[in-house]
Amino acid sequence: MKDLTEMDKTEYFRRSYRAVDGLWFMMIEKKHGFDEALELDEAVWRVLPKIQARSIKSMLNLDYGLDGLKEAIAIRLALEEFDYDLKPEEDGFTVEIRRCPWHDIMLRSGREELSERVSEVICRAENQVWAQEFSPKGIEGENKEIGFERRERICQGGSRCRFRFGW
Repeated sequence: MKDLTEMDKTEYFRRSYRAVDGLWFMMIEKKHGFDEALELDEAVWRVLPKIQARSIKSMLNLDYGLDGLKEAIAIRLALEEFDYDLKPEEDGFTVEIRRCPWHDIMLRSGREELSERVSEVICRAENQVWAQEFSPKGIEGENKEIGFERRERICQGGSRCRFRFGW
C-alpha cells in the first residue's frame, strides 16, 4: 500500500468537507424543497463556524478582538482555498475575495442562479458568527461587539466580494 503525503490527506478531507456540505443540502432539497434546505443549512452554518473559530483560536492561542479575528479569518480563507486579500481599515479590516471556492462549486454544478440566494443566507450567517466568536463582549469587562457587513459579492455579478469586519 502506498503512503499518502500530508498534502494528499489534506486534499482528501477538503474535498470530502465540500462534498458533504453539498450532498446533504441536495438530499434535503430533494425531499423538502429548496427553502427548507436553505433554512436547515443556515442552522448548520450558525454552529459550525463557532466550532471552527474556537478551534483556530485555541490552536493558535489567539486573543479576542480584531487582531485575533483577522488572523483567524486569514487562516480559514487559506485553508478553504479562497483567493483573497486582507486590508486594514480604521477600526477594522476588509476582506477582498477574488475567487470563492463555494461559488465555483455552484457554477460547476449548474446552480449559478441559486448562488446569490445561498450566499445571502449562509455567507452572512457564517461571517457574523466568526465576528461574534472574536468579540470581547462580556470578556474582562469589555462590552464591544465586532460588526460584519458585505459591500460587494461575486454571486451578484461583481468581480469580487468585499466584506468588512470592525467596530
